[in-house]
Amino acid sequence: MILIADGGSTKTSWVLLDQTGEVLQFETEGYHPFFVGSDYIRDSLEKKLPEELKEKTCSVERIFFYSAGGGYSQETDNILVKGISGVFTSAQIIIETDLLAAARALLGDKEGFAAILGTGTNSCIYNGEEVTVNIESLGFLLGDEGSGSYIGKKLIGDYIREVMPDTIRDVFFQTYNLTGTDLLNKVYEHPLANRYCASFAKFAGDHLQEDSYYEHLIVSAFRDFFRNIVVLYPNYRKYKFNCVGSIAYYFRELLERVVIEQGMLLGIIDKDPIKGLIAYHRKDLS
Repeated sequence: MILIADGGSTKTSWVLLDQTGEVLQFETEGYHPFFVGSDYIRDSLEKKLPEELKEKTCSVERIFFYSAGGGYSQETDNILVKGISGVFTSAQIIIETDLLAAARALLGDKEGFAAILGTGTNSCIYNGEEVTVNIESLGFLLGDEGSGSYIGKKLIGDYIREVMPDTIRDVFFQTYNLTGTDLLNKVYEHPLANRYCASFAKFAGDHLQEDSYYEHLIVSAFRDFFRNIVVLYPNYRKYKFNCVGSIAYYFRELLERVVIEQGMLLGIIDKDPIKGLIAYHRKDLS
């Protein structure tokens, strides 16, 4: 049996496969090794493990763990491996980037452009086997344009600076009961500030049809993503824009508008890569 994990910053989707196909699917929280340690990963995974899998942990031969923070250095990979191996003691654990997960899920063995617009941002050119070009997203503090955390930061900033329309400020306060000072304290004291900021993207989505402010907020975030990242790829207009992530999925129409505006065609948009990864990894069972 093999276990596939799509580990985003907010949640991790797990699928257990055997020779007959998909056996079990479940979710845990996200395990970004920049923000959580191996003990935290082990304890969290143990708590969320389905009962029917607890009896099969020793039967899992390989785990393909695609991580938002793994696959980049031995140090971060070790955090993930130590945490996961504390539960799956007999498995070979292969850490790959979430970017490779997106490329494999969206493109399989074909060349193309693949991106992630979820809690964070990432993108690449993929040659059908590996990522060949990756423009650094700079992460939550310095970049991640177009992501949920980026949209959330812009929304929070507009609220604190009182530049959003008064009617929207009223609705925001009624929804969260937070002052500007409260928000600043929460953002700077929150252990997972990227997730916290990304949670406010839902507010924009819930009220999207009520005021043009929300549309402008999201469209400008997508334009920043193109301006600061996508246009830096050589000959980027020759590729279709393929993307996974909740932000891309739920704001698809606004994203497509910006994609076309920037001279690309819209390709595949999926909420998450797990279905594509299942199809990709079936060969590992043969």
